[in-house]
Amino acid sequence: MAKDRKIDMVILGLLSHENLSGYDIKKRIDNALSFFWKGSFGSIYPSLSAMEKDGLIRKAENTENSGSREKICYAITSDGKKALISWLEDAKAVNDLKYETLLKLFFGGVTDAQTSINTITAFENEIIAALEVLKMYQANLSNNLDNKDHIYYYLTVLFGVETYEGYLRWCKEAKKMLVKQG
Repeated sequence: MAKDRKIDMVILGLLSHENLSGYDIKKRIDNALSFFWKGSFGSIYPSLSAMEKDGLIRKAENTENSGSREKICYAITSDGKKALISWLEDAKAVNDLKYETLLKLFFGGVTDAQTSINTITAFENEIIAALEVLKMYQANLSNNLDNKDHIYYYLTVLFGVETYEGYLRWCKEAKKMLVKQG
């Protein structure tokens, strides 16, 4: 069932706004969702195929030709919209947290403190860069909150800003403790 494959819900959610190709879906995931969700071509295309077979999406009539390859766009069907709404109405959610940085830190006692400080610094640099983008999104969206969808986008961005600022506070404290430990 599509609800069990979260990539299906990501795709249905994106298609609920506009018809997209597999490539366009990947671009939307990488640009708008990558702060909290990842997707690969290896998961997107099999999902598109399965969801088309299940009647949740269909090939859009207005396919474009870009160069020598036909660009196949997909559209959500009424069954797909029902599946998306059903998933949205289910308040339960799995919120897995997997950070390789924390995994490395957990086993950091095997090596010297500087190794862990370097790992934390690399994480911190990623967070600083991502936070800059999130704050840009936040500023842009805050001027368009009269659009219903933008309120929801804004809330996810606000969560990201608050979370990433917390990560930066943790990085500072963690490095301070490790420097003290020497």
